[in-house]
Amino acid sequence: MPYFPYGPIEIAHLTDRDLVLGAAIERLGRIEREVQPDLWTALAHSLVSQQISNAAAATVWRRLRTQVGDLTPTQLASTSLEALRACGLPQRKAEWLHHIAQQVISGALDLDSLLTQPDAAVIQTLTALPGVGVWTAEMLLIFALGRPDVVSWGDQAIRRGMQRLYGLEKLGKAQFTGYRDRYRPYGTVASFYLWALAATSSRD
Repeated sequence: MPYFPYGPIEIAHLTDRDLVLGAAIERLGRIEREVQPDLWTALAHSLVSQQISNAAAATVWRRLRTQVGDLTPTQLASTSLEALRACGLPQRKAEWLHHIAQQVISGALDLDSLLTQPDAAVIQTLTALPGVGVWTAEMLLIFALGRPDVVSWGDQAIRRGMQRLYGLEKLGKAQFTGYRDRYRPYGTVASFYLWALAATSSRD
């Protein structure tokens, strides 16, 4: 899979706007994050992966590929709920996937139209789907649509990385918003480094 594209322009902007973040970027080096440019695949995978470990999600996804074949909306919608459950999906997730696949097939959900919509409109459309909350929609903005300015308040690791970066014991929404605005319009790259800092702190 391809990596999220960014380069010297984004790094220079973040370093200029925030010297503390810039020092962290220099220390950590370039961070590569894979993206899944097929929004349907990314959406289905995000639902499968919710509230289970990465290893468990990989197992369920592999079973689905074996059972369903190409995980297109048509193929998935034509697979029974019982067959999906046999792959390790709970009933609720199987129903979510069926519903969304049927929405795509009927045209009620036009995933291609999201490619050109602003972030807020994409979030509004995706969160109207069963099983998709704001955080999931924001992750799809980053890892499927490649949007450049996403810093998720709902992501605990983002907040933990921000606290570590600035030496904060607590982080309120207003303070978070101030930092997020400082990173604009390249907040997504800042998010990559905040995640890395959070991972570092969890190993300390």
